[in-house]
Amino acid sequence: MSSKSIENIIFDIGNVIVRWSPGEIIRLTFGDSPRATSLTKQIFQSTIWQAANRGELSEEQVKVALQKEFGLSSVQAEKLGYYVKHTQLELYGSVDLIKQVKESGYKVYALSDNVHEIVDYLKQQYDFWSLFDGVVISADVGFLKPSQEIYLSLLEQYQLNAESCLFIDDMAYNVEGAQNVGMSALQFENAEQCEQDLKRLGILSDEE
Repeated sequence: MSSKSIENIIFDIGNVIVRWSPGEIIRLTFGDSPRATSLTKQIFQSTIWQAANRGELSEEQVKVALQKEFGLSSVQAEKLGYYVKHTQLELYGSVDLIKQVKESGYKVYALSDNVHEIVDYLKQQYDFWSLFDGVVISADVGFLKPSQEIYLSLLEQYQLNAESCLFIDDMAYNVEGAQNVGMSALQFENAEQCEQDLKRLGILSDEE
C-alpha cells in the first residue's frame, strides 16, 4: 500500500477504541457457570444478537428474546444488558492515536457493528466521537462486517474512494472484507502496535 494515496483512516470501535469482551460480560452476569463458554458463543453469535446489530431489534426486544431462547431470567437479561455497556472501557492509547492521525492531516471515520442503545451509551460516556469526520453503524444501515455492503455504505455516504482509505479492525476477517472492496487495511492488536504500523507506512511521523 502507498501512504501517498491514503487520505482517510477508518477505525472500528469494539476492541480498537473501547474494550469488547463477551466472555467477561457472561462471567459477570452468570458467575463462574459451567455454561459460561457455551453461553458466550450462543448469545453473542446468535441470530438475536445479529438482528440487534442490524437494527432490527431494540434493546428491550433483545432481552425478551434472550429469555425465551436461552432460558434467562428477567434479572439475568437485565444484568447482561448492564454489563454489555459498562464493560466497554476506553482502551489505553487509542484516542491519542486517533488524535495523532487527525493532526497528521488525515480525515478519520468510524465503522462499527453495533447496537443503537450501546452507541447512545458510549456517546454519553466518551467524547472521542467528536474526532470523527463521519460514522457508520451497522444498526443504521442494516449490514454487518465483513459484508461488502457495510463498507460500501461508508464510501457512498461520505463520497470516499476505496483506494484513499485505510481501515483498522481487530478481526482478520473484517480486515479482509475491507480489502475486498479495494481499501488498504491493518489488523489492530493494541495502540502501540498500530502506531508502529502507521509509522512504518508513513501515515505517522517517526519524530516524537
